[in-house]
Amino acid sequence: MAAIGPRTGLLGGSFNPAHGGHRRVTLFAMDALGLDQAWWLVSPGNPLKSQKGMAPLGARLRSALQQARRAPIVPTAIEGEMGTRYTVDTLRSLKRRYPGREFVWLMGADNLSQFHRWRNWREIARIMPIAVIARPGYDGIALASPAMAWLRRYQVPAASLRTRGRWSAPALVLLRFDPDSRSATAIRRVDPEWASRYAANPIRDPLTHRLISTEEGI
Repeated sequence: MAAIGPRTGLLGGSFNPAHGGHRRVTLFAMDALGLDQAWWLVSPGNPLKSQKGMAPLGARLRSALQQARRAPIVPTAIEGEMGTRYTVDTLRSLKRRYPGREFVWLMGADNLSQFHRWRNWREIARIMPIAVIARPGYDGIALASPAMAWLRRYQVPAASLRTRGRWSAPALVLLRFDPDSRSATAIRRVDPEWASRYAANPIRDPLTHRLISTEEGI
């Protein structure tokens, strides 16, 4: 049997900007699931969100690198290089590009509540396990969502992913997490010019090694 490669959590988002809440929830999920590493997928653009007020990709990546320092977290804008816009396409591409890794998709309960609106969401669940992290105000909506009605039959305890056997999908893990009130929306409201502090020389993506401008648009 081939050796099991690094177990890697994938957390997608705009990171507009990244903040301590992202770091805290990622480290919690890594500990709960026994992960070796986590990648923050800094999205070029979310098809379900308005692009109004979205900072340049490079500025968002730089903010993510700052928050991930000294942690086994790798922020990356790899979706831009792969040319994928939808999560299902991103996950397929990552599985092909990194066949030696085992991935788990990390998302908050707020995303689970609207997961049924994502393109080919059932296929996402079949590509890799999904871990849903509690989010204040969304847990009830998430548990009553159309996606949860389908995913519930695949629910497994977190301990089952911590074992060293190979993962299979679909598999759903629900993680309880102490509330964290920090949000990118609140940060932008208080500091609407935050991205200007990250407008410097181009930044190198730590995963793809591609240079990304901190001043270019989405």
